[in-house]
Amino acid sequence: MTDEIVLVKQLKTPQTRDKAFRELISLYKERLYWHIRKIVISHDDADDVLQNTFIKVYKNIDKFNQKSKLFSWMYRIATNESISFINKRAKERNVDISEIHERLASTLESDVFFSGNEIQLILQKAIATLPQKQQLVFNMKYFEELKYEEISNILETSVGALKASYFHAVKKIESYIKNKTN
Repeated sequence: MTDEIVLVKQLKTPQTRDKAFRELISLYKERLYWHIRKIVISHDDADDVLQNTFIKVYKNIDKFNQKSKLFSWMYRIATNESISFINKRAKERNVDISEIHERLASTLESDVFFSGNEIQLILQKAIATLPQKQQLVFNMKYFEELKYEEISNILETSVGALKASYFHAVKKIESYIKNKTN
């Protein structure tokens, strides 16, 4: 049995659930945090969304049918939680989602947890101008180096659509960076 199958079995067994869940957190916390952080931008918000993600995973592990990898299933939950968070924030402030992304990106310079240089800041601002799906695809492909098949499982969309989204995202980012650095 693979490690993942054993871990899922332990997660679904009441006697071993808590110990297995601590192991799950230690295995995936950092990767999920950075995935969420790229979507919600703020460190504090990412921590909140990460906590909500793990709560959902814990509550719904019995519904995990193992048709996809555990990692893909958790990324889907983290992605949905992040999108819900952004949508809720936009609704509370009565603004468009793109405006929320731009506002969040503009706060990066004063974020003590952001350690990037000027070009990384410009890249993050360029990403913030993309439509939400293109942001997700770009971040997962470029930063997290996921394969299109993995992204397809996480976002539940076709590989062809993902390739098109990534292509358009790259072109928009290139254009944004050219305009900001010239």
